[in-house]
Amino acid sequence: MGEGMGNEAYIMPFISSANIACGGHTGNADSIKRTIEIAVKNNVAIGAHPSYNDKENFGRVSQFISVLELAELIAEQFYQFEKIANQLGAPIHHVKLHGALYNDCAKDASLSKMFIQTMQAIDPTLIIYGLSGSETIQEALMAGQPFAREAFADRSYQNNGQLTPRHLDHAMIEEVDQVIHQVTHLIKEQKVISLQGDVIDLKVDTICIHGDGPNAILFSEAIFDALNNNNIEIKKY
Repeated sequence: MGEGMGNEAYIMPFISSANIACGGHTGNADSIKRTIEIAVKNNVAIGAHPSYNDKENFGRVSQFISVLELAELIAEQFYQFEKIANQLGAPIHHVKLHGALYNDCAKDASLSKMFIQTMQAIDPTLIIYGLSGSETIQEALMAGQPFAREAFADRSYQNNGQLTPRHLDHAMIEEVDQVIHQVTHLIKEQKVISLQGDVIDLKVDTICIHGDGPNAILFSEAIFDALNNNNIEIKKY
């Protein structure tokens, strides 16, 4: 959320937590403030969504970065977010990296370790949202930082449990029926069907919908209705 789509007020009633852009890939003080206000109005838990400083590519291109640069990058964006949240009296619930930074940390233990160490120095009670089965989750587990294993409603998976890279065909799921099937299967069975057709075990605590997707509003409402119809409660982790 807070990524310039202008759809926050339409999506917030259907979700339990929101990852809010805090200036790296997009966003500024005004967008952070507006998005937090909408979240609070809808009783949605808020989280900081740091990324590479790369507005040109929306934070979705990997960058070479040292662990010290990573710590500075995350801290700078988080503190901007925290300052505004504190001014509004809104407690921060979690932190989730964005885009290429999220994926790079998921595969790199040294980057993930520095990310977790940075968050422990800032606030050891914040929940880390990370890709299920990733180095990010493993480092949080070893450090004793709270975490939530994340899966995606609108992304396809490979046989190794990793997300299909965005440059490949069918990386994004565009059909609402397929999104609903993936979400309900993840929740009920803790499994996902890969793009190749195999059934993959995938432990999941929280499910993400991309707010910048063209079907974000449709997907959020459809998932909300499907889960309610299956007597599945939607709540923050």
